[in-house]
Order: sequence, then C-alpha cells, then structure tokens
Amino acid sequence: MSFLGRFVDERFLEHRRRSTSVAGVIGGYVAVGLFAWHYYVDHFWSWDLLAVALTIVVVKLALMVWSFTKA
Repeated sequence: MSFLGRFVDERFLEHRRRSTSVAGVIGGYVAVGLFAWHYYVDHFWSWDLLAVALTIVVVKLALMVWSFTKA
C-alpha cells in the first residue's frame, strides 16, 4: 500500500484527475480566446498566449496518443 493510499481513496483521485483535465481544457480555451481577441480586435500578435495554447494542445494530444498505444 502506498503512503497516500492510507489517506485518500480512489474517488478522491478520480475527482482530482477529472477536475485537472477540465481545468486544462478551459485554460486552453481561455488562452485561445484571448489570443483571438488580441489578434482580431487589437491587431496584435500575442506570442506568449499562442505558446500557452499550443503547449496545452500538444501535451493533451501527446497524452491521448500515449494512452491509446499503452492499452
């Protein structure tokens, strides 16, 4: 039994996994939305927001590919 297994159960870990996934997806949407706003309204190419959005997309896709090939 792991150290955390004495203090937390599967329901807590599953809730944490789902909430982290939802937070990541919403964070990606916000980054893309802010990038689009700066680009279309302010006519400003925001490289930092583009980097954040692309990082979220690449990590999410890489983890999806890894989980499908693992099974």
